[in-house]
Amino acid sequence: MLTLPNMAFTLPKLPYDFAALEPVIDAKTMEIHHDKHHAAYVEKLNAAVAGTEWENKKIEDILMNLGEVPDDKRMAVRNHGGGHWNHSFFWELLKKDAGEPGGKLAEAIEKDLGGMDKLKETFNAAAVNRFGSGWAWLGVRDGQLTVCSTPNQDNPLMKDIAELKECLCYPILGLDVWEHAYYILYQNRRAEYVEAFWQVVNWAKVSEHFEKVVA
Repeated sequence: MLTLPNMAFTLPKLPYDFAALEPVIDAKTMEIHHDKHHAAYVEKLNAAVAGTEWENKKIEDILMNLGEVPDDKRMAVRNHGGGHWNHSFFWELLKKDAGEPGGKLAEAIEKDLGGMDKLKETFNAAAVNRFGSGWAWLGVRDGQLTVCSTPNQDNPLMKDIAELKECLCYPILGLDVWEHAYYILYQNRRAEYVEAFWQVVNWAKVSEHFEKVVA
């Protein structure tokens, strides 16, 4: 597995084999997505923060305080730091035959979003209607679940980015809708990929994120 030793940030190992999510996500897509795309974000993030105070900080802290990153580093850190965090978060949200949400999360989905069918409808719309590349998110804001999307490798943690104001929350579920995440199997059929995504959502991990936020 590809790693980047002796660097501030490293590529996390996938918690499953490349083929583990087939037929929803094919092995070749997972291999390229992780070993090429995610690895590139890590490499470029390390290059951007090398020799600065930011190379010793947690990626979450950096993204939540992008306004403090020097102007000449900020866009690189935003793009590649966002790409690193988003993908690290995403890999753990995927699991074959992971069932349905339960407990407090299921109660919140019913109360805040109108149930699972409504969640899927709203989330799918956010993912499919994101123009170009980006992400769809389920998160917690002011104690309630909310759905939104962000462009490129932005995410809801980036409170210093004015154009993301409407999406600020603590993410508990995210979906990558860059074409590299689905094009081999789904080509231009993003809606089909988004619908298939629900078959591999690791609801135990989503619940774990939710309970940490609302604790």
